[in-house]
Order: sequence, then structure tokens, then C-alpha cells
Amino acid sequence: MAKFPLPISTRPMEAKTESTIPRQDGPWQYEPKWDGFRCLVFKETDQVDLRAKSGKPLGRYFPEVVEFFRCVRADRFVLDGELMVELGGRNSFGALQMRLHPAESRIRKLAAETPATVTLFDMLAGRNGDALLQMPLSERRANLESFAARHASVSLSPVTRDAEMAESWLSKPGPNTDGIVAKRLSYPYLPGERAMIKVKRLRTADCVVGGFRYLTGRHEVGSLLLGLYDPAGKLDHVGFTSTIADGERPQLTARLEAMCEPPGFTGKAPGGPSRWSARGAEWEAVRPELVVEVCFDHVTGQRFRHGTKLVRWRPDKAPEQCTLEQIA
Repeated sequence: MAKFPLPISTRPMEAKTESTIPRQDGPWQYEPKWDGFRCLVFKETDQVDLRAKSGKPLGRYFPEVVEFFRCVRADRFVLDGELMVELGGRNSFGALQMRLHPAESRIRKLAAETPATVTLFDMLAGRNGDALLQMPLSERRANLESFAARHASVSLSPVTRDAEMAESWLSKPGPNTDGIVAKRLSYPYLPGERAMIKVKRLRTADCVVGGFRYLTGRHEVGSLLLGLYDPAGKLDHVGFTSTIADGERPQLTARLEAMCEPPGFTGKAPGGPSRWSARGAEWEAVRPELVVEVCFDHVTGQRFRHGTKLVRWRPDKAPEQCTLEQIA
């Protein structure tokens, strides 16, 4: 194995979530928060290794990215960036997930059809292999921009030190970003530490409750299964919310049990092969009469990628008004 400028076990510096863009205790550098896979790129002569935030190797799944950095005319470096695949002018997280496939022939086919790219935002080791971890971000960014000036094919993330500009990035929905990352200009690179701040762009949607699951080992509601109507009038399962106050569970459980009636969802239903199947296939169907407003961050394949936060009940909203257009 090649002896890279930094240990291959080096982990990316991470971020903690805040609700507002920081302005105090700076100065700050603000960047878009990209919607992809975090990726460290290690290079030593003709050897290139890509590592995920978890430390797992990614090079096998993205051979075109390995080849791209192999062709960059610098012998030694370590870069930090976001691995992304673009479809139809916007990043596709689903297309990224499709690349994590065991068959090499399938990987090669997808690499040719939907090539991935890396947008860079930090430099951990310079083009001569010198470690930059102890440098402040202001100097590391200068090194990264100098590197990009020598290698025009690489892509850099835009940055600003203007909080108002960052606010405009946050408030303006973009096809490839989902928030803002704030970094202190005076900080060194701290592998594995949550030394940055991320502020996500959150959206809300009104959803129909098509079913629920009980808490494990308890006869009380644990999560609500959410649905939205498709253009054909079918109610599709789009995700769940489990942010139910403990004091509300007994009354809500009784209310839902009185509404139990199949099928709950008339289109795509829970329990089939999906990213939620690990939560268990058992669920109770209810009449699609209740509407809740939920807060969410990501949508993949017309489903909420993560659990949502219950904002409020919407007795004023008719279930048929809750359509997939809200999360398009």
C-alpha cells in the first residue's frame, strides 16, 4: 500500500447543527452545504484512495474519480470535498447510492453513464505532501486556491466571509445544496471533531396519516406513517415522524386505534423493500383522515430521506390537498 502524506485513517472534521448562521466568535468562512458523500482524497504518485466519512474506501465504486485525480499533475496531496452525481442539472443522492453496488460491471456502466465529481473545500496536505492540519483555515484555503489555479480541472466550493451573503444562500433554495457550513478562519483542521457549524435549509409539508407503528414493547404509538397523494389520486407512503410528546401518546393511541381500517395507503405502502424496512414491517393502517404538518430536510425518490419533525396537527386541511407536489 502507498505511503500517503497523511494516515489513511484520518477522519474528516465534522459539524454540529445550529438553527442560525453564526456571526459572533469569528471571523467565519461560510460555504454551501452540498448534498452528497463527504470524501477525503489521498494521492501518492499514481496511487489514489477515496475515503468516506466513516473511513470506508470508496474508490472501487467511483473509478472515474480515482482516474481523474490520478491524472492531476501533482504527486502528493490530501483533499477534503463532497462526492456528487448530477442528473438533469441537479445533484441526485439516489444516483450516488446506486453506485454502492457489488458488481464491477454495473459500477463501470454507471461510471460511464452518470460520472461522479468532487467539489473541494479544504486541503489537508499540500501538493508536495506537506501536512497542513495545523495551519488556520485562512491559510489552508489559500493553498487550496493556489492548487486549483495550477489544475484548472478541479472544482472548488464557493466561499464568503459575508454573513448576509450566507443568509441569502440559506434562504434561496438551490438544486445541489441543503444549507450552510460555517468554519472559523483561525481554526486548524481537527479530524473527527465537530468543530464546524451546519445550518440546514428546512422545509415543511402537510401529510396524511395513513398508519402508525407501536413503540417496541409498549402498546403506545411510536411513529406516524405519512402519505401524500400522487397525480392518480393514490396515497403513497413517503416517510414517518416519531417526534410525539410522551404525554400525548395515550390519547393519540386511543384515537388512532379507533380509526384502524385497511388499506391505509392505496399507492406505495410501508413494509416492502425500502430504506425504512429495517424499522420493521408491522404497522397498523388507519383511515386517511388526519393531517399533520412536518418539517423535513432531504427528499430522495419522492420520500423523506430522514425522519421528520411533527410541527402541528392540521384539522383545517383536507387530506386530498396533501399532494406530492409539496416535495417535488
